[in-house]
Amino acid sequence: MDLPTQLLPRASQDVLPGLLIGSERREGHGGVLAPRSPIDGAATFRVQSCSAEDARQATAEAHDAFLHWRTVPAPRRGELVRRIGDLVREHKEELAAYVTLESGKIHAEALGEIQEWVDICEFAVGLSRQLYGHTIASERPEHHLIESWQPLGPVGVISAFNFPAAVWAWNAMVALVCGDAIVWKPSEQTPLTSLVCHEMIVRASCGFDDAPEALSSVVIGGAEVGAALAGDERLPLVSATGSTPMGRSVAQTVAARLGRSLLELGGNNGMIVAPSADLDLAVRAIVFAAVGTCGQRCTSLRRLIVHRSLTDSLVDRLKKAYASLPIGDPWDDRTLVGPLVSEAAFEKMQASIAAAKQQGGQLVCGGQRVTSGVPAGGVYVQPALVRMPAQTEVVREETFAPLTYVTEYDDLPQAIHLHNEVPQGLSSSIFTADVREAHRFLGPAGSDCGLVGVNIGTSGAEIGGA
Repeated sequence: MDLPTQLLPRASQDVLPGLLIGSERREGHGGVLAPRSPIDGAATFRVQSCSAEDARQATAEAHDAFLHWRTVPAPRRGELVRRIGDLVREHKEELAAYVTLESGKIHAEALGEIQEWVDICEFAVGLSRQLYGHTIASERPEHHLIESWQPLGPVGVISAFNFPAAVWAWNAMVALVCGDAIVWKPSEQTPLTSLVCHEMIVRASCGFDDAPEALSSVVIGGAEVGAALAGDERLPLVSATGSTPMGRSVAQTVAARLGRSLLELGGNNGMIVAPSADLDLAVRAIVFAAVGTCGQRCTSLRRLIVHRSLTDSLVDRLKKAYASLPIGDPWDDRTLVGPLVSEAAFEKMQASIAAAKQQGGQLVCGGQRVTSGVPAGGVYVQPALVRMPAQTEVVREETFAPLTYVTEYDDLPQAIHLHNEVPQGLSSSIFTADVREAHRFLGPAGSDCGLVGVNIGTSGAEIGGA
């Protein structure tokens, strides 16, 4: 596919700038990145990355921009976000093309990710006229207590490869409306997506006199850039999405300076399938949640907790469904499962399957590399199902690949215990026609996750929850 390169900044000697401060494209002082598409392993564009000092400079300028932006009335700030949303709608296809190129998502999923950006813009614009607080009765005569929300400061955003546009957009659009500037460190695997996303803000800001130059910045680089953002006291809030070790490092660094962190990390997401479940509905939801984005969503289904009376029937249905999955080129509209992001992801999946077998598991289907009918150079794999005798050590660890473990339960308290037993907690689901079971899973004695669904899969939540 021919990429819309007009959205990219001008290259210098075939190297794109990785330090963008407002409309300015600057030379970073890090090494040159040479990312490759997971689709076929082909090189895309080389990018000049940033150093830690570049990140600190971007933060300094973001702080100056914040001092002005915080004084702009919130509805006026919302007008800028409305303009951004209009541009994103206009360039939805082009933006989605970069998401597919760099993350390997099928085209429909990439379009859905950009639509989430549009949706969060609509939400944020409405929020710009609802930033109200409470007026509280005072115990003192002729006094009022007034709660008033104030802009916080420039916000650091660290995002991952699997949602290269949406995760940043969820943070950035709300931050802009709240009066905050943004410094964004994207994944090194998806630098081009960050450049074209930033271009939307640059174009929306053109002629918008209230928007200061350094309101939005992009600092492309490695762990040292993320560490610089986490350690910078001028960033009162750092939002980080990615691996648990990365998040732990960010949280500790930010906490050491008494800053605030907002983390979205591992999600070893589980689904309970109860005796009364509609299995036709459940199978569709399981397949979508387990294999969508080749199992590389934060909310992908990892653990299937099935009532013992249903296990054989459900596993047989899933085995047939998995056998019919179109795996291949994400540019092809017939494809439902694209590539893994890297060879390392495939190796981790193989190691997890091997560990599951050692711990008593039975590989039902999948796990093999796909080489026929797919682009050469990419890492394609058959999504895997493994039946486990118990929730063993490997099941308690998240594998970022299309690998789902099936365990059995006898009663709902046991199922909820199994569900909550893992250290991660993000998204969860139960399939049941029993209203009492549904309410229990939704209640205080049910799921310990932030996202809880009934008769719906673990992935695909609306704006900010995918």
